[in-house]
Amino acid sequence: QVQLVESGGGLVQAGGSLRLSCVASGSVGTFNTMGWYRQAPGKQREFVANIMTETTNYADSVKGRFTISRDNAKNTVTLQMNSLKSEDTAVYYCNLRRPLVAPFWGQGIQVTVSS
Repeated sequence: QVQLVESGGGLVQAGGSLRLSCVASGSVGTFNTMGWYRQAPGKQREFVANIMTETTNYADSVKGRFTISRDNAKNTVTLQMNSLKSEDTAVYYCNLRRPLVAPFWGQGIQVTVSS
């Protein structure tokens, strides 16, 4: 099993920045993809960004504003969010995927951007 614990959410004004972190523990495996999804009220959960070794992927809506990084030694993934907009308001979920295994999810953390 894998446990994912997110931190760093909160309330910020539009144009501000927040930094989300997620620490993974348990059977994280050697080759995995870690990333972030988000779910706004009344909407489906959507992909934000992920990273596997050095390869990163971003949703078009966050490109140029968000940066994902990871520390393999600490099993940590970080999402630096800059130039935040009100539409970034959502619950953000950490995600870990390993081959041939169902993905793991964190409990979610609230990010609220006030306009």
